[in-house]
Amino acid sequence: MDQITESKIIGVATRRVDGPLKVSGAAMYASDHHFPGLLYAWPVCATIAKGSIANLDSAQAEKMTGVVAVYHRANIGKLYRVPPAAGMSLILDEKRPPFEDDEIRYYGQYVAVVVANTVEQARAAAESVKVTYNRDKPDANSKLLGSPLTTDKPEEKSKRGDTATALKSAKVKVDEVYTTPVETHNPIELHASVAVYDGQKFTLYETSQAVVNHRDVLAQMLGVPPEQVQVITRFLGSGFGGKLWPWPQSALAAACARNLNRPVKLVVSRQMMFQSVGHRPAIEQHIQLAAEPDGRLTAVQQDYVNHTSMLDDYDEGCGEITPFIYSTQNLLVTGGLARRNVGNPTAMRGPGAVPGLFALESAMDELAVSLKMDPVQFRLKNEPEMDESLNIPFSSRHMKECLTVGAEKFGWANRTPQIGSMKKDGVTLGWGVAACSWLAARSETQASVELRQDGSARVACGTQDIGGGTYTVLAQIVSHETGIPVSKINVVLGDSALPSGPISGGSWVTASVTPAVLEAAQKASQSLLLVAAKSDGSPFKGKKPEDLELADGMVRLKGQAQGAVPMAEVLQIAKINSVSGQGKSEGTLEDSKPKYSFHSYGAQFVEIGWQPEIARLRINRVVTVIDAGRIMNPRPARNQIEGAVVMGIGMALFEETMYDSRSGAPINNNLADYVMAVNADTPQIDVTFLDYPDYNLNALGVRGVGEIGLAGIAAAIPSAVYHATGVRVRNLPVRIEDLLSMPKTSIA
Repeated sequence: MDQITESKIIGVATRRVDGPLKVSGAAMYASDHHFPGLLYAWPVCATIAKGSIANLDSAQAEKMTGVVAVYHRANIGKLYRVPPAAGMSLILDEKRPPFEDDEIRYYGQYVAVVVANTVEQARAAAESVKVTYNRDKPDANSKLLGSPLTTDKPEEKSKRGDTATALKSAKVKVDEVYTTPVETHNPIELHASVAVYDGQKFTLYETSQAVVNHRDVLAQMLGVPPEQVQVITRFLGSGFGGKLWPWPQSALAAACARNLNRPVKLVVSRQMMFQSVGHRPAIEQHIQLAAEPDGRLTAVQQDYVNHTSMLDDYDEGCGEITPFIYSTQNLLVTGGLARRNVGNPTAMRGPGAVPGLFALESAMDELAVSLKMDPVQFRLKNEPEMDESLNIPFSSRHMKECLTVGAEKFGWANRTPQIGSMKKDGVTLGWGVAACSWLAARSETQASVELRQDGSARVACGTQDIGGGTYTVLAQIVSHETGIPVSKINVVLGDSALPSGPISGGSWVTASVTPAVLEAAQKASQSLLLVAAKSDGSPFKGKKPEDLELADGMVRLKGQAQGAVPMAEVLQIAKINSVSGQGKSEGTLEDSKPKYSFHSYGAQFVEIGWQPEIARLRINRVVTVIDAGRIMNPRPARNQIEGAVVMGIGMALFEETMYDSRSGAPINNNLADYVMAVNADTPQIDVTFLDYPDYNLNALGVRGVGEIGLAGIAAAIPSAVYHATGVRVRNLPVRIEDLLSMPKTSIA
C-alpha cells in the first residue's frame, strides 16, 4: 500500500465520536445490560490461600429468600480446559477452570457461586455458605532472587559477548538490586459478565479488551463451537491490561445461564479485584552495568525474577527493552519465575518494559553519578546505530531527539549536579531523567467499510475501544479515504461477530487496523466508481472506473472538481442501497526474521519538590517527549500520555498490594487503603510528539501511544529524589520514611 504523506483529517485534533454517548450516559457498559428474567450471581471466595476444601455446606443458603441455585464442583456441569494458545487466540492467564478440584491455591479463589433474584440476595446467601478447609501455611514470601524457580536455572532471554569477563575488569560499575511490589489494576469499571443463553447460543456482554479471543476461550471452556458464542464489549471503563484475557467469573456466569436457561449477571466486587482478576507481579531485578571512564558502556546484565501462581507460568518479560536500548558489546538478560500462593499475575499497562526500565534506568542514573557525567549526555553517548540484539536496522528511531528536545524544554542546562543544591521558594528541587521505549507491532486484522445511499458510511471491525479513541481513529481513516465527514461515519466495534480485529493491548490497535480499514475503504470506493461508470442515468456512464475518483464524498473525474456528483446521488441513480469493501492486514508479531526493529521511543524529565521540615514530597512538573510515528489524533494521544504519567506517579510513590503472611490475603483490598495518584498529585505535564511517520509499519506511518507514556516515569522520579535528597531508593514505592534520615550533602 502506498505511503500516505498528506491528509486533511489524519493528524488533526478530532473530537471523539463516542464522546456524546459517554457524557450523556447512553454508552452501554457490560454491567448496564438488563434482560427479562435476569438473575444475579455472587461467588463464594476461599478464605485461605493454601489447602483444600474439607466440606462445603450450602443448605442454609439454598433456603434463603430469592435464591435460585448454589453451584459448586459437584453440580456446576462441564467446564473444560483450553488448548495451548495459537497466535493471538486461546489466550488466558488462569488456565484452571473454576471448581475443577478442591485444592485452594490462592486467597479469594472461587469455590461456589450463588444465583438469586437480586444481587443483595445473592451476596447474602454467598456469605452464608459454610466452607471448612484443610489449611496449610501459604507462601507469600516477597523475596524472589535466590528462591526456588519453576525451572532448574534462570532462562536466558538475550545474550551477546561475555558479560562476566567485562564486569570483572570494569573500571566503573553498578551492581544493585531493584524491586517493584505487586500492583493491582483498579479501573473504575469492575470486571463484569452478563450471560444470555437461548438453548443453543451464548451471548456474553463482557468487560473485555479482546472480544475475539474471549469468544474462542469461552467456546472451549463451555465445549461448544465458536459460532455458538458471541462476545460483546461496546464500551470499556478502562482495563490497563487486566481485562485482556478471560477470568473465571466469565465462565461461571455462562455456566449458570446454561444451567438455568435464564440471563445471569456477575459483577466482581472491588475486594475480588485484588484476588481473582490478575495483577502486576512482584519483581526483583539484579542489574550490573560496567563502563569505561569516558562513559562508554562495556557490559549490561539484567537478572529478574517475578512471582507467578501455583499452577500457571506468567513471565513479566522485564528484559524486553534492555537488549537494544543502549549500545554495548556484552549483554546478558535472564528471567525466572517463583511460585507463590497468589492469584495469577497478568499484563498491566506496559508489561515488562515498565518495571524493566525502572531497574535499568535507575542503574543508568547511578552509573552516571559514579562517572560524574550528566545523565542525558551519558545516554546520548551510548546510543546504538542498529538493534544490536537482532543485528537489524531500526525502522525509525529518534531517541537522541527525544532526549535533546526534552532537555531543552525542561531547562536541563540549568541543572546543578550537587545533591540538594537546587532551591526555589524554600523548597529543595530534584531533577531526574529516564529514557523509554515500547514495542511497535501489527496484529492480523480484518475490517469492512460500507458506503450508503444516505451519504453515510459504516466501518466495522471486531476490535474494541477501551477508552483510547479507537472509534474516532477508524472514522478518521474512512474519512481520509472517502472525504465523508467523521460525523457521518458509523463505527461499529466490540463484537466478536464482526470481522476479526486485534486485541486492545500492546499499543497495537491503531497500527493494526490502519491497513485493513484503508484497504476496505479503497475497495468500497472502487465499487462505487464501478457503479458510477456502469449505471444508466449516471453522468459518468461509459467512463472507465479508473478515470474516476471519490473525493470529499463526491464522485468526479480525476482532478476535476467541476461536474462532481455526491456519493448519495450516484447510489440513488443506480437504485443501490450501498456498496462495501473488505480489507485485511497481516501481523508482524509472528515474523521470525524481521527486516526492521519496530519500537517507539521517548524521554521523561521530572522535577520533584522536597520539604524536609514537613516531610512533603511532590512531583512539580513532567516533560515527556515521545517518538511514536505519526500521531493520528493529537487530542486523545496527549490524554493517553498524561494518564500514563499520572499512573507512573502512582507506581513510583504510592501503589503496593500487601499480603498477610498468615492467610495470604491482600490486606489493602479497597480504594481507601490501596493508594493511587489522584488529581491532587497531578503535576504540570508537558507532552511533545516528534511525529516521524514509520512507513515500514503501515501506510500512514502510525504506531501506538497507550503504554510508552508509563515507561521510564518510575525511574525518573527516584533519580530526581536522589538529586534532591541524596537518598537512593531502589525499592518502590518511594516512602517518606526512606527520606527522613537524609545523608549529609555530597557531590553527585
